[in-house]
Amino acid sequence: MRIQFRSRNLQASDKLKDYVEKRLSKMNKLIDKETEATVSLIGEKNRQRIEITIPLNGFILRGEEEAEDLFTAADLVTDKLEKQLVRSKERFAKKGRLSVTKLPTLAGLSPAADDDEEVKVRIKQFPAKPMTLDEAITRMDMIGHTFFAFHNSESSAINVVYRRNDGHYGLLEPEN
Repeated sequence: MRIQFRSRNLQASDKLKDYVEKRLSKMNKLIDKETEATVSLIGEKNRQRIEITIPLNGFILRGEEEAEDLFTAADLVTDKLEKQLVRSKERFAKKGRLSVTKLPTLAGLSPAADDDEEVKVRIKQFPAKPMTLDEAITRMDMIGHTFFAFHNSESSAINVVYRRNDGHYGLLEPEN
């Protein structure tokens, strides 16, 4: 796996870069060696944040963690990514009919224009490929979000699936 580092408001040391590479190399047995991971190191007032994004054959592994120390944050985020990857591989193997290559790739985030306004909007575009509720839940879990908008292949409408506080899922459908 190739790793590209980006840092904002801090200077990343070689020791930290080596540490993150070592932690991510543990996933090499599960990820193609031609994959490129993007590691963003962000320094803010009293906290340090690390974001790791790994695009894989149609879906994205993404994790972010915050800590006082970037080494601790790197441990936390790589553990989170490993769990996501193992869970997704098990899911794809269990379902059988859904393969990694059938999932469409998510579009990148386009940041909103920097105005003097307090409200900032992040726009995320995604392909509106029809999918079943099970596929939408899988995609939502893969990207680590608590909700996911999708084009329902059964009703031909735009639906939103979300994770409820009790651990189950909910579905929002428009009225006819």
